[in-house]
Amino acid sequence: MTILTKAGNDDRLEDDKLMICLDVDGTIVNHQGLMSARVREVARAVVKAGHEVVISTGRSLGAAVPLMTELGIDHGYVVASNGGVLARMRGDDVEILHREVFDPSLALAALMRQLPNAKYAVENERGEFLSSDVFTDASFGAESKVVEFDELLRSKAVRVVVFSTDATAEDFGQAVHGLGLSGVTYSVGWTAWLDIAAEGITKASGLERLRTELEIESAQTLAVGDGRNDIEMLQWAGRGVAMGQAPEEVKIVADEVTASVDEDGLAIVLEGLLQD
Repeated sequence: MTILTKAGNDDRLEDDKLMICLDVDGTIVNHQGLMSARVREVARAVVKAGHEVVISTGRSLGAAVPLMTELGIDHGYVVASNGGVLARMRGDDVEILHREVFDPSLALAALMRQLPNAKYAVENERGEFLSSDVFTDASFGAESKVVEFDELLRSKAVRVVVFSTDATAEDFGQAVHGLGLSGVTYSVGWTAWLDIAAEGITKASGLERLRTELEIESAQTLAVGDGRNDIEMLQWAGRGVAMGQAPEEVKIVADEVTASVDEDGLAIVLEGLLQD
């Protein structure tokens, strides 16, 4: 069992402080990967006020840590790879507290039969990326190494990514859902993009592990996100806020909806906390 200390942004949260769980892409940064000055300023103010700000992202750890630094989090936590990795940051040191691995072979084989022209990548138990083709994305936080597909099947995975260049997002989503993948948790992105994690592993499961160990009340949790991989997180939080551009299936599970990422929807939520 992983035991966490209670040293995050503060030694212990006061009764009026919150555990604030933030998605990255489409929430903290826009779809070009840019963070607005308004979001940066208010997020830093919230951190300085003593709230436990937790990055909760589908990105891998290496791609998430720079965002923590930009937000002024020098002592805190990150849930990466859609809940597959929980890590603690202390200054320049990053410590893996928990990593959830699974056997991706059945899911990969089923997907390859249905989507033979797609690109496949596996984040393994060492945080390395192996891919079936030249396949690099900012969410990886590292260069991928091209290997034979059979090596992907033999790998222990934290995260599996599938990207199709010859299908629309709608057609891709229908193909994936039609496979009836079992033994894994998966979410389809805005494009023809699929993220797969171990069964039962989501951003919410990673955050719940952290919340329990930090002894934070459920009512003191706030989550903000915009994607299908944020649905469980928004349901889990005491207050779940969907971004304005989120799909309807995401908005419907949230307690409220803020403005879009291009309208600084996250900043609006965080500014409200500072005014309370």
